[in-house]
Amino acid sequence: MKILRFTSACLIAAIMAGSCGTMNKTGKGTLIGAGSGAALGAAIGGIAGKGKGAAIGAAIGTAVGAGTGAIIGRTMDKKAEEAAKIEGAEVEKITDSNGLTAVKVTFNSGILFAFNSSELSSSSQKALSDFAVILKEDPTIDIAVFGHTDKVGTYEANQKVSTDRAFSVQQYLQRCGVSASQFKEVKGLGYSQYDESLSADENRRVEVYMYASEEMIRNAENSK
Repeated sequence: MKILRFTSACLIAAIMAGSCGTMNKTGKGTLIGAGSGAALGAAIGGIAGKGKGAAIGAAIGTAVGAGTGAIIGRTMDKKAEEAAKIEGAEVEKITDSNGLTAVKVTFNSGILFAFNSSELSSSSQKALSDFAVILKEDPTIDIAVFGHTDKVGTYEANQKVSTDRAFSVQQYLQRCGVSASQFKEVKGLGYSQYDESLSADENRRVEVYMYASEEMIRNAENSK
């Protein structure tokens, strides 16, 4: 499994709270590294779950030129900035398996779900609907969704709840108008992605990745 180094400073921010209707936002998110010029330095590249998950990136089979990468980088920078305006989640720019800028958005399950539940909380739906607007703006963005859990209970129970949570987020985003064709991977990771550096609460999370599709890459190459 390839692990690529970060190629840009990390922008991390905020995203989660609400419905396709109107609800109050809760819990302002954080922007990590803003204005400091600091890169994260960890070599997790476009890999879900700190190097242990599936590689993020379209299977294009060829190297991507610097000019194409710069065009896509500007697009993803904009998406990261837009996502950073939404409350309740963390936004991070990473590098995908093609060496292109991608965006990882982490939603804590404390905002999304009750304990051991996959039913979206009312406070999460407004933020997800705001996030859907960003995803719908460019249908050439590919999306991957990964659900995570703590270690309370059996492996099977945690695998099920992490899977159900990932699909709950996907299905809600689709109800808000995101195209089903944009979702390239939706899965629960259960114990396999437990991060010992985080608390149990922090491990209960859903990660959504935005990355360049084959079509976006072709469009960028043709626009040079």
